[in-house]
Amino acid sequence: MVENIKPGQGKDCAENSGLADANQTLIKITAWIIMGVAVSLSLYQLYTAGVAALTALVQRSIHLGAILSLTFLLKPAFLKIRKDKFSFWLFLDWILVGLSIYCTFYIINDLTAIFERQGDWLLSDRIVSIIGTLLVLEACRRVIGNIMTGICALSIAYAMFGPYMPELIIHKGYSIERITTTLWLTTEGIFGLPIGVAATFVFVFVLFGAILETTGGGAFFIDMAYALTGRFSGGPAKAAVVASGFMGSVSGSAVGNVAATGSFTIPMMKKVGYRPHVAGAIEAAASTGGQMMPPIMGAGAFLMAEFTNTSYLTIIKVALAPAIMYYLTVLIFVHYEAKKYGLKGEPKENLPKIMKVLKDGLHFIIPVLILIYVLVSNYSPMMAGFIAVISTLTISIMANSIRWIVNGNNKPSLIQFSTGQFKSIIKALENGAKNAVMVSVACAAAGIIVGMVSLTGMGLKFSSLVLELSYGIKVLAILLIGGASLVLGMGLPVTASYIVLATLAGPALLDMGVPIMVAHMIVFWYSQDANVTPPVSLASFAGAGIAGANPMKTALVSWKLAKGLYIIPIIMAYRPLLGMGDNYELFHWEVILTMITTTLGLVAFASALERYFLRKAKLVETLLFWLAAIGLFWPTYWADMAGFIALILAVALQIIYPLSPTANTGMYNEK
Repeated sequence: MVENIKPGQGKDCAENSGLADANQTLIKITAWIIMGVAVSLSLYQLYTAGVAALTALVQRSIHLGAILSLTFLLKPAFLKIRKDKFSFWLFLDWILVGLSIYCTFYIINDLTAIFERQGDWLLSDRIVSIIGTLLVLEACRRVIGNIMTGICALSIAYAMFGPYMPELIIHKGYSIERITTTLWLTTEGIFGLPIGVAATFVFVFVLFGAILETTGGGAFFIDMAYALTGRFSGGPAKAAVVASGFMGSVSGSAVGNVAATGSFTIPMMKKVGYRPHVAGAIEAAASTGGQMMPPIMGAGAFLMAEFTNTSYLTIIKVALAPAIMYYLTVLIFVHYEAKKYGLKGEPKENLPKIMKVLKDGLHFIIPVLILIYVLVSNYSPMMAGFIAVISTLTISIMANSIRWIVNGNNKPSLIQFSTGQFKSIIKALENGAKNAVMVSVACAAAGIIVGMVSLTGMGLKFSSLVLELSYGIKVLAILLIGGASLVLGMGLPVTASYIVLATLAGPALLDMGVPIMVAHMIVFWYSQDANVTPPVSLASFAGAGIAGANPMKTALVSWKLAKGLYIIPIIMAYRPLLGMGDNYELFHWEVILTMITTTLGLVAFASALERYFLRKAKLVETLLFWLAAIGLFWPTYWADMAGFIALILAVALQIIYPLSPTANTGMYNEK
């Protein structure tokens, strides 16, 4: 329709078309660069994990340089800014990428000289340190948000203006040079323990989860859960709990777990009658438990191993029983919800066939078994992760090759098959690096806080404050830490929250005589609570989004379902649930007794809260369940016995006096 174009319009159209083509070219180039950086980072991490280790500062510098580059290429400076066309902001992002590469290369290129002139810094040292610190703060703002960035900035301000602080937290104060060089040119700040763990153990396990997901392992674990539990009362909800346990133990991210498994499990729960906000809450509570379930418990577990100077295998051993208790509590709540509302399981014909699921995906279990074997054999977690990644890729390629061979004539050519496998591997390596961005940025930012706490001695001051406010009573100190974790969790990821709490509040528990492993496990558990606790509960909000439910209603229900998250850490402080302290071993009779009484107490607690066991509980039975829960949780033998008797009485009443069909009359019926 050339005749319809007005004078000059053809030129404008040509210019617009040329601009659009230029933008498309820019998008493609950027996408290729992102893929190249991400894949290179994953390969680099595999090399340093299983082939040749590097000096700590070199290893961490290369890792952080790549992570910062990915951050500025993937995340816009502000939400409304588009990254699909050239603008000032895109130009600025490329400048930040260049600065990130330069500031990290500066350390690698001049490492020996930097070590030799510690404290006698050059002008270039000071400039690079200031720029590097600002880059981490900006990356934190883009990836995590303003709250975490604000806490980091406040910690720096506190270090600068120490003499002007209140008497309780006063200190001598430090110069900009001292602060920034400590943060950037030593292993006491940004390149400290948190980023060290992220750059070694955490990355390879994040990559393992990404490869397992990309190759179909996620779908296999979900199908397996449905095949095992789908036919029972409230089957899809129970399957969601089991599937989220499987996936969460590998992924280590509650929100990511909700997104991965919830897109399938939440619609299934709604289909059989679960209210939307309940379906979203169940998925959120179950996904949160994945970060506490061995063999992979998220970044916090690797940090805990470093903080406590304990083997990762020991962390797994002591964490298993409490994690199972947590999931048992969620399952009980789910079961009661199903029974109260008469929710049935899925018909058998609608469920995946267990043998077919195993036949199609049995090879996905092999890498997990190899991972567990390697960990039990006392290899380092980094080597275990490396072996898990390589074995997953190898077994997946072998399984796909066998399928290709036996498919007969209905199969792609060898070139097409090989190309597809190669693309799948590249995609997994790319996704692994992208998935690690949040954890690594959080750890780098947390390094700022940890560095300033160490420099100013704030840790001891905060610990003294907790001791003073709790009057030396452990349960009050734990509740204070729980409250602090909830506030921190509103703006911090779980890993960052754990690092901050372990640095500030952990020493207070140690001063009260709590063993170091128990203290860190308590802090680790409470650092998870922001995922499911209002007013800000990211996992619950993610579940609400998939379910199409009210976010706050979903958060409140998930908070109820996750009550084990609050009770079990208190038990840890008073009883040898982890087998730690006073020369206890994991299979000591008192440890086993504690596990039994805690499990029964959780059953009684859930029954009291839901007012349901075999049927709706009457007032007397509800009171007995509450008494049973209190007695079984109380750390004395006579209280355990009283609680057990109360539980037996409540259950006996439920069995002897079933309610009549007209249960709303409140009358018991003769059996």
